[in-house]
Parts: sequence; C-alpha cells; structure tokens
Amino acid sequence: MNGADEAAPSKHSQRGLDWLNFFIADVQTGFGPFTAVYLAAQGWSQGDIGLLLTIGGIAGIASQIPGGALVDAVRTKRLIIAVALGVIALGALTFAFFTNAALLFLAETLHGSTSGLIKPALAAIGLGLVGHRAFSGRLGRNHR
Repeated sequence: MNGADEAAPSKHSQRGLDWLNFFIADVQTGFGPFTAVYLAAQGWSQGDIGLLLTIGGIAGIASQIPGGALVDAVRTKRLIIAVALGVIALGALTFAFFTNAALLFLAETLHGSTSGLIKPALAAIGLGLVGHRAFSGRLGRNHR
C-alpha cells in the first residue's frame, strides 16, 4: 500500500482537479457545435461540416489506446494535459485565421486526438491524488 492510499488528499488539490475537468469538458464538448455554426456561416455545406466533425470523432476514438499508453509511459501527466490544451488552442486559432480546408481538417483531427490524451491523464492525476481506495469516487467527480 502506498502513502496516497492512506493519506487524505488535499481539498485544494481536489477542487483544482474539479475545475480543470470542468473547463476541459467545456472546451472539448463546445468545440464541435461552435465549429458547425462557424463553418456554416463561412459557406461550408452540411455534408462537409459533418465529414469534418466525423473525422475529429474518429481521431478521438483512434487516439484512446496510444494516448493511454503514452500517459502510462510519461511521468509528468500535467505536461501531457498542457500540450493537449495547446493543441486545442492551436486548432481553434487555425479555424479563426485560415480558410484552407486541408488545414481545418488537420486542426480538427488534432483536436479530436487530444481526448485520447486528456482523459487518461486526468484519471492518472486523480489516482495519484486520492489513491486506489478512493479512485472510484474521484472518477465520479471527474465525470460530474
């Protein structure tokens, strides 16, 4: 048994992780609907918008196994989250400043692939924070 299983986690750290989860979920889930409305206003067809969002969703699914393996292999989980958030920001800026379809498809693919990194990294941080015994409760808080 390690020390994290025995010691009570800091309320400050738990709240910090709660807020990080909240804002990441807001950014990740709000990106798709915003993108659809934005691209429709730019004259994109519904089919092209649907294809773009589908590719982003497939990238998210495809990134789960390699993303989880990377999170397991890397010691600094916060760095993974920071890089993934940077990729999301870069994708948003790409949508804001470029109209090239190939660039937008690349940006959406990269944005979708970040979910395969962020979710396991948040879970790993939660496990390190509360330990194995309280992990199910921490996961519940992550998803709430």
